[in-house]
Amino acid sequence: MEIKFHGHACFELSDGDTNVLVDPFLKPNNPKAVATADEVEPTHIAITHGHADHIADAVPVAKRTGAHCVALVELANWLDSQGADAISDPNLGGTVEFDWGYISLVPAWHTNTIPGSDDAPFSAEHGISIGTAAGLLINLDGKTVYHAGDTCLFSDMKLIAQRSDIDVALLPIGGHYTMDRRDAVVAAEFVGAATVIPMHYDTMPVIETDVEAFKSDVESQTDSKVVILEPGETHSA
Repeated sequence: MEIKFHGHACFELSDGDTNVLVDPFLKPNNPKAVATADEVEPTHIAITHGHADHIADAVPVAKRTGAHCVALVELANWLDSQGADAISDPNLGGTVEFDWGYISLVPAWHTNTIPGSDDAPFSAEHGISIGTAAGLLINLDGKTVYHAGDTCLFSDMKLIAQRSDIDVALLPIGGHYTMDRRDAVVAAEFVGAATVIPMHYDTMPVIETDVEAFKSDVESQTDSKVVILEPGETHSA
C-alpha cells in the first residue's frame, strides 16, 4: 500500500486499484498542498469531520470522480444534499465493508460541524454543530491505517489499538486545535503502530511545531518509527 501525504490531514491510500482519499483539503484551499482537486482520482473518500480544513474539496472531488464517500451520518447527509452520489453513513463504531477491505469509524475528541449558509459555507460563524468528530480505521491491501482525525490525547486509543492490528498511525501533532507533539508521543505509545506519520502541523502559524523533536521523542520512548512526509511524498507500507 502507498500512503501519499497532501499536507495537513489529507492523505491518499492506494493499492493500485483502490484509492482512498482522506479529508480532502487540496490546493489552493490548503496552502501546503501541491495537488489540486482536479488532480486526484479517488475511488473512495473518507472524512473524519466537517471543518473546512478537512472537507473543503470533498464535494467537487466526489462529484467529478463518483467516489464512494464514507462519513458520519449527519455529514453524509450533507454530502448527499450537495450532490455526492455514492455515500455510506455510519456512526461511531460502524464499519463499512468493501471487497478490498473496510473503513471503520472510531472516537476522536474534537468538535464537528457541517457547512452553513451558501454564501459563506465554511466560515466559522455559519457552521452548524453536529456533535463530535471521528477517527478512521482503514484496512487496505492487508494493512490497517489509523487516521486519528483531529483529537486530543485520550486513553481509549489503547482500546482502539487492542481491537485492531494497526500498522500505520497518522497522528496530529500541531497543538492548539489538536493534541501537541508531546501528547502525540504518548498517543504513539498507546497505539503501538510500527510506523507513525505526523500530520496537522505547520499549515498555519498557530500549529507550527518541531516535527524532528517529535520523531526523536517517539523513537527514543516507544518502539515505533516515525516517517516525516512533505506534501506530495509517498510512504510504502
